[in-house]
Amino acid sequence: MDYMDKVNAVSRMQKRIISDLDGVTLDGLSAAAGYSKSHAARMFKEVTGKTPYEYIRALRLTRAAEGLRDSGGKIIDAALDSGFGSHDGFTRAFARQFNITPRRYSRETPPVCYFVHYPIESYYHLKDGEKSMKNEKVSRTVTVTAVERPARKLILLRAKKTAGGDYFAYCEEMGCEWEGLLNSIPEKFAPAALLTLPQNLVAPGTSDTAAGVEVSADYTKPVPDGYDVIGLPPCVMLFFNGAPYENEEDFCVAIGIVGEAIGNYNPEHYGWRAAPELAPRFNFGSSEALGARMAIPVKKL
Repeated sequence: MDYMDKVNAVSRMQKRIISDLDGVTLDGLSAAAGYSKSHAARMFKEVTGKTPYEYIRALRLTRAAEGLRDSGGKIIDAALDSGFGSHDGFTRAFARQFNITPRRYSRETPPVCYFVHYPIESYYHLKDGEKSMKNEKVSRTVTVTAVERPARKLILLRAKKTAGGDYFAYCEEMGCEWEGLLNSIPEKFAPAALLTLPQNLVAPGTSDTAAGVEVSADYTKPVPDGYDVIGLPPCVMLFFNGAPYENEEDFCVAIGIVGEAIGNYNPEHYGWRAAPELAPRFNFGSSEALGARMAIPVKKL
């Protein structure tokens, strides 16, 4: 069996999980994959590193953590919504997943490693160079919005070797836990992003690539081990937002379109000048509903 056949089968199972997280069964995943339950489960573990049960449980627990963070709901309600029949079972599973009890998490909301769903088919297609801009089905419409940012802090995880904002190289060097962890911070200004740092923000022994989020200048919560906190001055950020698209496999194409738009954009035509010394370039990734989004710092002429 060709490895990409496995990837495609696992991709179909992922889609079934995301579309029916509360009702998905191994029978349903087997049907989506087109293989027996045991073979489908083995393929899923081989490709994603998790069994289907572990994958589903991690997504449900992350949804529960988001609910506790955002609304401070009851623990028992979060447990039932996550498919657990008891408060105690939910508490044990939550603590294993996030190294903190749900009660303490609801009270303190420290950064924890949310589990992030990655469409595995897109990853392998991009790594193998199978996605082509020539056959894209994503609109090339990109909007630009100027957003004033006050003085603020940037929580970031620096790479030592990865350069040029390469997402896959960064994840291979630093792991992919950063996205879930940074997105768990309720005080963040915007979702976690891959950063391309200007030279004045590069620390000795590190590269120009990092992952991070902006928070207010008075943010005082502890940051995770290995992360830095630096101050950023006030500036204007130009947010480039691509169009929504239908298929999650096109997320790399959507990001490429926005990156191309930034490369072709001359801010001086609109009264700005590029100001990379003030802040990093942010790559927020993309989703079907919101499109791809990036941001660059500018100053008024």
